[in-house]
Amino acid sequence: MKTQKNSKEPSRDPNLFLEIKEIIQNAKEKVARTINVALTATYWHIGKRINNEVLKNRRAGYGKEIIKTLSAELTKEYGRGWSEKQLRHCLRFAETFDDFEIVSALQRQLSWTHFKTIIYLKTELQREFYAQMCLLENWNTRTLQKKIDSMLFERTAISKKPDELARLELGQLREEDKITPDLVFRDHYVLDFLNLKDTFLERDLESAILKDMENFLMELGAGFTFVARQKRMTIDETDYYLDLLFYHRKLKRLIAIELKIGKFKASHKGQMELYLRYLEKYETEDGENSPIGLILCAEGNQEQIELLQLDKSNIKVAEYITQYLPKELLVKKLHQFSQVAKKLIENRIDTREDNEQISPSQ
Repeated sequence: MKTQKNSKEPSRDPNLFLEIKEIIQNAKEKVARTINVALTATYWHIGKRINNEVLKNRRAGYGKEIIKTLSAELTKEYGRGWSEKQLRHCLRFAETFDDFEIVSALQRQLSWTHFKTIIYLKTELQREFYAQMCLLENWNTRTLQKKIDSMLFERTAISKKPDELARLELGQLREEDKITPDLVFRDHYVLDFLNLKDTFLERDLESAILKDMENFLMELGAGFTFVARQKRMTIDETDYYLDLLFYHRKLKRLIAIELKIGKFKASHKGQMELYLRYLEKYETEDGENSPIGLILCAEGNQEQIELLQLDKSNIKVAEYITQYLPKELLVKKLHQFSQVAKKLIENRIDTREDNEQISPSQ
């Protein structure tokens, strides 16, 4: 009598494939990071060496001449990848980041493409801001370019501060991983992805945001988590409803958002203060900081906002832009806003310094 073999396949761990896939993926990512670090360091040292050579020979046009010659020689030796344009990138890289320790601190998380984008920004503050935000929010190069195109730095409160204070906050982020509200909140939010019509109501704006929460969270920035819509608060037997409630992990705070059609009004402050005090009393947990309120308006009233000293109440006011604006119009709008904001900040600092100079005996 013949014995039949059991044709049934031996059972295996269902997670075997997934675990091996993860091992391979981790190895690939580790190799990619190692290659990126080596390439970035190579490009910096090449740029530094070219820069030293150009500085030694002050003859007009020598820089262009040496880059052209080097490009031809390197291409002949190593093939593609050493065009004149690439060598100019290397040169710009070393000129912009003249201290390799800065590059070394960034290169494990930023790719060469990140650096190529950042080095052509106009100011040191802009470069520092976008580099730190890439680290903080884990931006890929596409997101970085999108944020630059939407003028994120110019829309962030830190860009309106004196350079010394702005550098201090960015330094705290870099050295201590400490983020401040001025690095989180913008004075303008671009909500053109909501596709709203020319005329709409507050409930239309709220509904559009809820339908496209993913893009709204991207515009708010990393760290925000949606908590509730129309958050009910019962105070003195009267029900009040907050439009949107979020939580920010890094700030460790609840973020209350009110949506307003039209210009900011002074009365909005009292309403938001009531909501914040309620949230602080009944919703804030141990270890969390006081809630912050964000009033999103179609248009701000800068002098009213300044006179009301909203920062002392943990209230931010920002404008939203619901229609696509060509970059030149966005630049113009943000420039006008920036000039007004900077003037108000300078006046506030001057007034504070004048008061400090007046002694009690006078």
